[in-house]
Amino acid sequence: MNKKDLSLYNRDISWLKFNARVLQEAEDSAVPLIERIRFLGIHSNNMDEFFRVRYSFVRRLQLTSDKHHEDNLEGHAPGELLKRLNELVNDQQQRGQEIYEDLKNELSRVSVEIISEDGLTQKQADFVRDVYRNQVSPALTNLMLSQAPEFPYLRDKGIYLAVRLIKGDSEQFSIIEVPSGTLNRFITLPKYGKQYVMYLDDVLRYNLDSIFHIFKYDSVEAHTVKITRDAELTLDDDVSKSFMEKIQKGLMERREGDPVRFVYDRNISDKTLNLLVNGLGISEFDGLIAGGRYHNKKDLMHFPNVGDSSLEHEKLPAVPHPALEEDRSIIEVLKKQDVLLYTPYHDFGKVIRLLREAAIDPKVRVVKVTLYRLASQSRIISALVNAAKNGKDVTVFIELQARFDEANNIKWTNMLRAEGIKVVSGVPGLKVHSKLTLIRRDEGLEKLVDYCVVGTGNYHEGTAKLYTDYHLLTSQKRITKEVRKVFTFIESPYKQYNYKHLMVSPNSTREGIYKLIDREIAHANAGREAKFWVKLNSVSDHGMIAKLYEASAAGVSIRMVVRGINCIDFSDLALSGNIEAVSIVDRFLEHTRAFCFYNDGQSEYFISSADWMTRNLNRRVEVTVPIYDEKIKRQLRDHFEILWKDNTKSRVFDANQSNAYRKLNGPKIRAQLDLYAYVKKQLLKG
Repeated sequence: MNKKDLSLYNRDISWLKFNARVLQEAEDSAVPLIERIRFLGIHSNNMDEFFRVRYSFVRRLQLTSDKHHEDNLEGHAPGELLKRLNELVNDQQQRGQEIYEDLKNELSRVSVEIISEDGLTQKQADFVRDVYRNQVSPALTNLMLSQAPEFPYLRDKGIYLAVRLIKGDSEQFSIIEVPSGTLNRFITLPKYGKQYVMYLDDVLRYNLDSIFHIFKYDSVEAHTVKITRDAELTLDDDVSKSFMEKIQKGLMERREGDPVRFVYDRNISDKTLNLLVNGLGISEFDGLIAGGRYHNKKDLMHFPNVGDSSLEHEKLPAVPHPALEEDRSIIEVLKKQDVLLYTPYHDFGKVIRLLREAAIDPKVRVVKVTLYRLASQSRIISALVNAAKNGKDVTVFIELQARFDEANNIKWTNMLRAEGIKVVSGVPGLKVHSKLTLIRRDEGLEKLVDYCVVGTGNYHEGTAKLYTDYHLLTSQKRITKEVRKVFTFIESPYKQYNYKHLMVSPNSTREGIYKLIDREIAHANAGREAKFWVKLNSVSDHGMIAKLYEASAAGVSIRMVVRGINCIDFSDLALSGNIEAVSIVDRFLEHTRAFCFYNDGQSEYFISSADWMTRNLNRRVEVTVPIYDEKIKRQLRDHFEILWKDNTKSRVFDANQSNAYRKLNGPKIRAQLDLYAYVKKQLLKG
């Protein structure tokens, strides 16, 4: 199929439709109240990233009239697409504000009030004054525009109060940065009958007389504004600079990226708004959005629960893996069997425990790990440093271009090198996105014995509690041998390898998946049952979608659980009539990547670090690993069946990606809770 003739759903519109599903969770009265508020924060955070990455990309195409990349827009002209994206964003912004007001009313019903600076009692006023004097004032930056030689820089992701001081016919303007990066955005006031919470913004508003005490004015206005900047990371081609130096320079340039969205309080005066728009150089292609009183609603992700525990999800403590008893060597277990960790249902700490075991095991000689994103206080790093101090040969592959984690990863790189650990900072032209650990042990044999972890998610203790991921722990030689090849490739990318078992991007993932699909097509053409299922975060690669259409047209039955972007056109049954796809958005972020091909009854199972996106197939080092253990195969099959039967949090991908909930007969099934029950049952079985 000619790519130009390929019928596709636009990826950016699909991404916004995913964020609409997040907004549905904020709207759903069956979700506990505080969790709904936090979903509203997630929606806002997602929207920020959308503007920083995708909207800014389309905007650059529009500004440069670049036709080269229009294939990436699924046939849309940049200007037309920007218009459509702005329509969707504005609709969601408006709906989000309505939901926010509803949630405030719901909070009031459970005796929690979000209050502004108006109508404070004397005791509350005294408390707010104290908070300002002791906490806020020392952290305050106040920029008087009339005194500034040029319009000040407003940082990406920051929130500001635009202040207008009026004295007769004269006026002055100021911009105050709300110090939400160093202070909690929400101030909990002393309980008085009800529990009261106040935005930091309103603490500032209440104390404007103190902030501007040296000025005489008749009236004062203060409205919140927020700017989002282009997050493109541009690396120069100066051969005299190291890769890290280029990243650091790129981060400085990103800091001053062009504005792509400006959100303002719709009650702001025209004078103040025009001053800001002109000063910031907002163009006609930038997102100029009239919002409510408060911006950076991403902070709602951390809204405090000042009520009772019923306002949040019931805790689901991680289930111990039946094979990994606390006092048992993990390496000794892996000699006898493979282990599949399914986080957060299982404890990610078992991966850390394996590294800690390797750090003190006198027989371990080598430890190698790929790292993409890390927690701010990483126990993974601690285990690796411990291993190095115990004389192990430790090599860490840190991806410096992990978007928005670049500075954090530079910090870890420098720290590890200071500990004498060998650090490889990425591969030229590629991102290392694979999730790999290799432990080599001297067991008195001719060669070192290998143990490895191949996973779908990052070695990040924080996200491991929120994202669903698989981690395969194995000592199977056919896998460990090829994992070793991947590490050698990352360290020496000029060397090319063939893989019999692993599929490795950019070398063989695309071709490997094509072959698996082609085999199902051959089965269908021969009159045999042909089917496969996939569980992914995103499906947008044009070649992969063309292959899915080919399989569907041949009669192959395809089931897909896709969390986010899905560019398959479901309006044309001739193309996609045998493809069913759903999206599940619930308390955990669905992040596992797995698939199964029926193969005429000899089903083959895989887990992967790669989505079916062009970047994952062509421009990243990704690893897809086959599952050979029959018990784990059954687990993956059961996991998918539970996900597929969800009729509570599952939305159907239809022609318009309307996010209609899936309707299935029978009792209500909520997959994530049923999966937790399944994992607990496996523990009892042992």
